[in-house]
Amino acid sequence: MRRADALPARSARAAPAVLVLSAALVGPAQAHGVAGGDAAFLETATGVHFWPYLYLGAKHMFTGYDHLLFLLGVLFFLFRLKDVAIYVTMFSIGHSLTLLVGVLSGLRLDAYIVDAIIGVSVIYKAFDNLGGFKSLLGFSPNQKFVVLSFGLVHGFGLATKLQDLNLSSDGLVPNMIAFNIGVELGQLVALAFILTALQAWRTLPGFGRQAALVNVLVMAAGFALVEMQLTGYWSGA
Repeated sequence: MRRADALPARSARAAPAVLVLSAALVGPAQAHGVAGGDAAFLETATGVHFWPYLYLGAKHMFTGYDHLLFLLGVLFFLFRLKDVAIYVTMFSIGHSLTLLVGVLSGLRLDAYIVDAIIGVSVIYKAFDNLGGFKSLLGFSPNQKFVVLSFGLVHGFGLATKLQDLNLSSDGLVPNMIAFNIGVELGQLVALAFILTALQAWRTLPGFGRQAALVNVLVMAAGFALVEMQLTGYWSGA
């Protein structure tokens, strides 16, 4: 996996890529979570509702800016479709497992702490893309294990959003399976956009220098996510 080696100075050529990234993240950030009419439906629905749950799963992942930031970091320097498939599969296995286990078993974790760790996952991947671990440790940790591990955390992040709602036990298992399928479909749609944008960007001159700047911004976004969640945790403690 190739990585950017040094931080570039801010340049005019980097501006379009930064603007595209910012525009892609600001809109979804406003819609993240399960609220409003979606929450009202989930709390009043009884029995099996396969298609609505599938739709809501896809919507949740596609508007999950924290999940998308992590996936952007994972895909940033993957150039072969085989590698993309492997890493996306590892992430999917992780978040599917903890999403289903968290909701169906009733295992609860503090939502603020889980989302703070998700923010750490964004920081971790951007820092790794910048060659940080290789500089500090002389090697980069096993990325497949890292992606699987953080996938487990991201799954709990999805589960906590549903655990905050009073879901009916009638039809819960098929509904959760549908929701998880929807999450996977939403992830595939998001990945298609991300990969298409990355592929076009990689053909432009100066991609390596611009990529370092964008990863710095992604890492900064991760720190902002952590700060926001920890502030919520301590204010509610």
